[in-house]
Amino acid sequence: MPSHLSADRPAAQPPQRGTVDALISQTRRLRGEVDAVRRDAPADGEDPQGRWQRALCNLAMHQLNDLDEHLAQLRDGPPPVPVQPTAVPAARAVPAASRRGSLLSRVGSAEWNLLTDEASWSGELYQILGRDPAAPPLTLDELPSLVLDEDRRMLTAMVTECLIDAKPIDGEFRIMRPDGGVRTVHMMGEPVLDADGSTASMWAVLRDVSELRRSQRTVSETRDSLQRERHIAQTEHRLAVELQEAVLPPWRGSLRFPQGGPGTGTLDLAAHYLPSSTSALIGGDWYDALELPDGDTLLSVGDLTGHGVAAASGMAMLLGALRGMAVTGTRPGQLLSWLNQLLDASVQPALGSAVCCRYRPETRTLSWAQAGHPAPLLFRNGTGRALPTPDGVLLGATSGAVYGQAEEPLEEGDLLLLHTDGLVPWRSGSPRSGAAESGGGAAAVQRLLDLAPRFDGTRTAQDCVRMVVEEFGETEREDDACVLIARVGS
Repeated sequence: MPSHLSADRPAAQPPQRGTVDALISQTRRLRGEVDAVRRDAPADGEDPQGRWQRALCNLAMHQLNDLDEHLAQLRDGPPPVPVQPTAVPAARAVPAASRRGSLLSRVGSAEWNLLTDEASWSGELYQILGRDPAAPPLTLDELPSLVLDEDRRMLTAMVTECLIDAKPIDGEFRIMRPDGGVRTVHMMGEPVLDADGSTASMWAVLRDVSELRRSQRTVSETRDSLQRERHIAQTEHRLAVELQEAVLPPWRGSLRFPQGGPGTGTLDLAAHYLPSSTSALIGGDWYDALELPDGDTLLSVGDLTGHGVAAASGMAMLLGALRGMAVTGTRPGQLLSWLNQLLDASVQPALGSAVCCRYRPETRTLSWAQAGHPAPLLFRNGTGRALPTPDGVLLGATSGAVYGQAEEPLEEGDLLLLHTDGLVPWRSGSPRSGAAESGGGAAAVQRLLDLAPRFDGTRTAQDCVRMVVEEFGETEREDDACVLIARVGS
C-alpha cells in the first residue's frame, strides 16, 4: 500500500522468494498438524469441552488458510498493470484470473479518485460485494448504500477521517449483498496525497472475514457454554457434598453402642467414606449406625446408582426412611421390602443395593438381609469369611420383591466389616493374594479377607478402618465407597 506521504514514492519490492517460500512451508506444515488435532478432537455434540476444542481448531484452520494465501500473494508480487483508458490509477487493481479460486471471494482492492469522482475496483471486490462485474464501481458516496444501517455511521466516520485528517482506515462493517446474504468486510485503507500534500485519492483493501468471525463467535459461544457447564457442575458438587455431610454420621473416631459405655455385647464402631478418583461428583453411597429404642443397633451400608445431587438426595431419602422404619421394630428383611417399594414408586426411578443388619447385644445375635449387595465379612481369631447370603434383588429392580433374612451368632472380639462395591478396585492386583487385575468381586472380597491377621492385632474399630483406608484409599477407583467396621465388646 503506498504511503500517504507521497503518491510518487516507489512501491516496495517483494521480499526474496526463498524467504517467503520457507514461511509458506512452515504455515502448511502447521496447518497439517492443526488439522490432525481437529480430527482427533471429540466429535460428540453433547460435550461442551469437545465443541470448544473443535471450534478453536476450526478458527485456527481459517487463520492459517488466510496466512498461506496472503504469503503466496506476497511471494508472487503485485499483479500486472492492466491497460485502462481512464485516468483513474489502476495499478493496484487485481485481475480476477490472477488469483486462486479460494482467494477470489476473500480479498479485493479499490481506489477512489477524489478529483474525478471515479472509482476502480478489482474483480475480487465485485465478488465479495456480490455486484455485477459489468456494473460501474460505486463511488465513496454510494458505498454506504451497501452497508447495514447500524454500521453505516462507522464507515462514514472512518472515510471522513481518512480524507480530511489523513488517518489510515482499519475497521469492519457488514454489507447486504443483492442475493440477501450478509457478509462481514474488513477494510484497511490510506489516503494518497499529491505533490502539494492534498488528498488526491483513497486506496483500500477489503477482505471478506465472514467465516473467520463466524468461527470466532463459535469459539466464544462454546467457551461460554463450557464455563456454564463447569459452573453448574461445581454448584452441583458443592450441594451434593453439603447434603452428604448433613446425612452421613460425622464420625471422627470409634463409637460405642450402647452409648452408656462398656457392657454385654457392646459394639465399637467406626466408618469412613472414600470418594471416587475418576469423578468429581458425589455418589449415593452411605453408611449408618443407629441405637434403637429397644437396645438393638441398626447397621447399614448401601449404594444408590448415579452421581450428584440426585443420587445424594435419593440416598438421604432412603436412609431417612430406613431409620424411621427401623425405630418401629421392623426386621431387616421387611425393611428392605419397604425400601424397594419406596424406590419403585419414586418419581425418578433408580437402582440401589444395601445390606441391613440388626444387632441384639444381650444375645450377641446379628440378623441381616441384603439387596444385591456384598455380604458382611466376619473376622475371628485371625481369619475371615463372608457370611452366607440370603436371597435379595437390587432395590428398585422389581415390584413386590421379597427379601430373605439370616442370623449369625457373634462372639466377644469378633469384627464385622460392611462395605460397598467400590472399596476395593477390581482392576488392582494384590501382591499378597495374587488376585488378577480382572478378578472381579470375588478377588476384591479376598483382598479384604487377607487383612484378617492384621485386624487381629488392632485394639479399636477405628484402627481397623484406618488400616483399610491405608490399604485401599490411595488406589484408583471408578466409584466412591464406604466401609463400616463393628467390633463386639465384652
